[in-house]
Amino acid sequence: MVIILNIETATKNCSVSLARNGEIIAIKELNNGNYSHAEVLHPFIIDILEEAQVNSNEIDAIAVSKGPGSYTGLRIGVSAAKGLCFAFGKPLIALKTLTSLANAISVDAGFIVPMIDARRMEVYAAVFDENCKEIREIKAEIIDSNSFSDYLEINKVYFLGDGAAKCKDIITHKNAVFIDDKFPSSKEMAVLSYNKFKKNDIEDVAYFEPFYLKDFVAIPEKKKKPTF
Repeated sequence: MVIILNIETATKNCSVSLARNGEIIAIKELNNGNYSHAEVLHPFIIDILEEAQVNSNEIDAIAVSKGPGSYTGLRIGVSAAKGLCFAFGKPLIALKTLTSLANAISVDAGFIVPMIDARRMEVYAAVFDENCKEIREIKAEIIDSNSFSDYLEINKVYFLGDGAAKCKDIITHKNAVFIDDKFPSSKEMAVLSYNKFKKNDIEDVAYFEPFYLKDFVAIPEKKKKPTF
């Protein structure tokens, strides 16, 4: 029996789940439009352990969403996961955020394109087939009317994630299908992390870093007008 703690903080959805042999036994998440991960992540972990009546020593591994996504969110999630691994001597499993997001829907045919908002008209996106197998690598790309046209000409393309919402008015092909209200969640991580655990596909805790995809660019604060 394998118990894995799954942590997802790559977007505004702060999500934590506990799974036994790939099946969720407790989950807690919050998506209030803000990045409140620093305040709620650790209380969520405590809550689901208590709910499932699982002692921290009974956990076999910690799984974390490695990105791409929010720089701050990823740092918080990865730091928490690594800290727990060091504290309890558990292995670390890393999952691609877009892979988890792609697994949030099921389609009979066509392509799945999970998207994470990367500001303005840029998104982090990858392309998966109907079996959720990645067939085009993750890219940071600026969306225009020709985006994903090669796939749209072949079959239905299902767009989901917070990056997809801003593309509805730009990608207007008849084969484009937009799925609302889907975010990366620790729910979809459960089976993926269990499969990785069985293969002993784990990370070096000391050297593991989030997959940011792009270098961090700080946005300067607007100067306040002087008051007299």
